[in-house]
Parts: sequence; structure tokens; C-alpha cells
Amino acid sequence: MNFIVSILFSGFAVVLIVLIPWVGVWAADLRFLFGIIIPYAAMAIFFTGIIVRVIDWARSPVPFRIPTTAGQQWSFPWIKSNPVDNPKGWGGAVVRMLFEVLLFRSLFRNTRLEYRTTDGGPKIDYEWEKWLWLAALAFHWAFLVIFLRHFRFFVQSVPSFVTILESLDGFLQMGVLPLTGWGLPGVYITDLLLLAAVTYLFLRRIYISQIRYISLPADYFPLFLILALGLTGVLMRYFIRVDITAVKELAVGLFKLSPVVPEGIGVIFFIHLFIFSVLIAYFPFSKLMHFAGVFLSPTRNLSNNNRFVRHVNPWNYPVATHTYEEYEDEFREHMIEVGLPVEKGIEPKGAEAEASEEAQKE
Repeated sequence: MNFIVSILFSGFAVVLIVLIPWVGVWAADLRFLFGIIIPYAAMAIFFTGIIVRVIDWARSPVPFRIPTTAGQQWSFPWIKSNPVDNPKGWGGAVVRMLFEVLLFRSLFRNTRLEYRTTDGGPKIDYEWEKWLWLAALAFHWAFLVIFLRHFRFFVQSVPSFVTILESLDGFLQMGVLPLTGWGLPGVYITDLLLLAAVTYLFLRRIYISQIRYISLPADYFPLFLILALGLTGVLMRYFIRVDITAVKELAVGLFKLSPVVPEGIGVIFFIHLFIFSVLIAYFPFSKLMHFAGVFLSPTRNLSNNNRFVRHVNPWNYPVATHTYEEYEDEFREHMIEVGLPVEKGIEPKGAEAEASEEAQKE
């Protein structure tokens, strides 16, 4: 039942986030608040929070190399090593980070433990998590493409890379919407991929009992928030018409720090903008910070050179030590009395020392 409470709590929070701008703009006409003040406040929280957390992570001591290795370490020339999965220098570490950031290579190798009952009795099996890897890859790349496509609203002349992305992403034509007679614009593939991937990630958390058991509201809330963001964007593009010219005027004004809220922008846009503002304000305090944390992870960004480079902790403070030589000098007589071996004998003193020297000369 705990997962039901988490889902209901997160869902209620997202519904409340949708209702706030709907009531604020439609009933109270607070367009300046939801169109200018809240987006600027969210951006300030976003950048400040990321900078503070990244600086805090960067100041954390990493006294020794702890990279995750998945291949043969470099040793002798006749032993084939894996320069990417077990890099000995910064070049291999950079290549591994590129694979990790762009292709989610570690997630590609992820396996899930399955406890199955067969004719021969219970059996533990491991299954490759290919669907999780595909969904995560589709979600992140689709989100990135959608984010880049939105640059057309922040500048007067549309950049060439945005035009290329739109032509590649919007090649699917749907024609006329059934029962309405409305002509639909080109359907963006990334819109469908984003919604499908987020839905899969949500259903996976419910379907797999182990993941359902450890899931918290902090896991469901970002999924619902991103799903609401995508749905409102789809509604604006395909079903609920908005004044694109007015939207671009508002976006360009925000970007140039001379904001103005033009007339004619529908409530659905302010709902979409408010959801996005909540998402980026929530970003630095959530698990979504893995976006920046992956670059500072010592298990990923370090090379494995422990065999031929000695690493000394630079944060070690001076510690008073008592070496064995000092210990033996202090307790040598007592050690000899009880029969403990010593490295040095007791040095003779006075007349005994002179007699010992004369005996040695003779």
C-alpha cells in the first residue's frame, strides 16, 4: 500500500501544480506573475542550486582512485588490456565518459535478478535490462531534441540547426484529425518517444516488485511532472491552438531581460510554462541532478593507474606517530627481561662500556 500512497501523493501534487496557473490566469488574470516573475525565480533557483551542489561535490575529497572497472587492467605488454573499460590514462577515461553520457553504456550492461521456479526446483537467473536501457536512451535524447527545438522561440531568426532538427523530427504527416476536420501539423517523433518512454518508466516501477518496494514519492513526482509537461506541449501543438507570435514575443522578452506579456496567450501555455518552472526549480534538489553528477563521479571519470602511481591523500593532517624503533628504545630492557626479541641489544654504560671496548681490541 505504500507505493499507492506515493503515487497518489505525487499525482495530487502534479494536479495541484496544473490547477494553480489555471486558476491564477483564468480567474485572477495574474499573467505577469506566471509569465515573468515565476519563470525568472525558477531560473535563479535552477542555476544557483546547480552551482552550489556542483561546488560541494567538487570539494569532496577523493584521496585514491576508485573507478569502476569492467575489463583487463593494463599490466604487461603481452596481456591484452581494455583501454576503455579499464583505462590507465585520461584519454581512455574521456572515451568512457563519452560512452556513458551519450549512450548510457553502464545501463546497457545492467542485468536484473530473477527468482524463477522450474521443474528442477527454484532457480536464480539474470536477465538483460535492454528495455530499461532503450527507454532511458529514448527519453533523454527525445528531451534534448525537444529542448533544442524550443530555441526557435527565443531568437528572432530561427537557427539553422533548429530547422534541421525540425525537418528530421517532423517528417511524419498525419493529415486531418478524425471527427474534427482540423488539419494537423507534422507530428514530431520525439513527442511520441518522450511520452512513451516516461509511461514505460512509470509502469516499470509498478510492475517490478523490487523497484516498487523501494520507490518513493521523489521517484514518481518527476515522472508525473515530465509527463504533464509533455502532455500540455502536445495539447498546444495538436489540439488547443495558441498564438505562436505572442508566445515568441514573451519568450524573446524573457531571454533579452526585457519581458512583456502580450495579449492573446491562452491559459494552456501558462500551465505549460508553470510546470516547466516547477521542474527546473525542483531540479537541483532531486535525483535529476545525476545530469551534472555523472561528470563528477570518481567511479567514472578517473583512470585506473593504482599499479604504477602511488596516490597520497592530500587532505591528511599531521599525526603524531610512535615508530617501532622509538617503542623498542623505550621498552627494550623490559622486553629483554620477559624474553621478547629485540632488534638491538642494551648498550653498556660507563666501566662496562670501556671493558667491552678493550675486550674487542684484544
